[in-house]
Amino acid sequence: MDLGISGRTAAVAGASSGLGRASAEALVAEGARVVVCGRDRARIDAAAAEIGGDVVALVADVSTIEGATTFVTDATEALGHLDILVTNAGGPPPGSFASTDLDAYVAAVQLNLLSTVAMCKAAIPAMQERGWGRVVAITSATVQQPEPQLILSNTARTGATAFLKTVATEVAPDGVTVNWAQPGFHDTPRLADLGIDLEALAQSVPTRSIGDAADFGSIVAFLCSEPAKYVTGTGIRVDGGRTLGLP
Repeated sequence: MDLGISGRTAAVAGASSGLGRASAEALVAEGARVVVCGRDRARIDAAAAEIGGDVVALVADVSTIEGATTFVTDATEALGHLDILVTNAGGPPPGSFASTDLDAYVAAVQLNLLSTVAMCKAAIPAMQERGWGRVVAITSATVQQPEPQLILSNTARTGATAFLKTVATEVAPDGVTVNWAQPGFHDTPRLADLGIDLEALAQSVPTRSIGDAADFGSIVAFLCSEPAKYVTGTGIRVDGGRTLGLP
């Protein structure tokens, strides 16, 4: 399928590894010009070199409002304008209600909610003016089925989902779509950091497998495409069927 985005410009946050990088790779494979960012210069430069294609690497920490805004501003300057924005940030530390201090929620909301708000505020108005735009946020399947021991992520990402749904209805008349891809358990450094037994975890998924980051990236690229122009305000679960609730 021709996704119709060859020559389009895109900014992908948190793309030095994991699902952000996989999303950038999928967009480059479709002919998009892509700016990627990470917090470490060596890592993001290495990722950009390995992705290949028309890729610009920037150093940015999107866990802060200033960093998230600056990333979009710098990406726009590098490419001339932005057609596509993929918001993404790492996950907050694991923990339960009992083990998580109140102060930790402030950092989590900055990381997984306000960073998304800041990037959207910086990118969407220009998309509206041009009459075409795609925003895809990488969130989590936990916004529909909260995961034990991930109370910070469950809370902040659900707030981001409400924000995205609201924005989607406002900007749809201007040719801008806003969607979010909800990953389950994928083979990424984030999953390794949680210290989970991957073989045991795979048995909790109907497919009996852990997700492939490249497959997730392809879903993100589709949501950024021309054929997906009638898909907006929608979350796509990419979790191997693990979420039990109805859509």
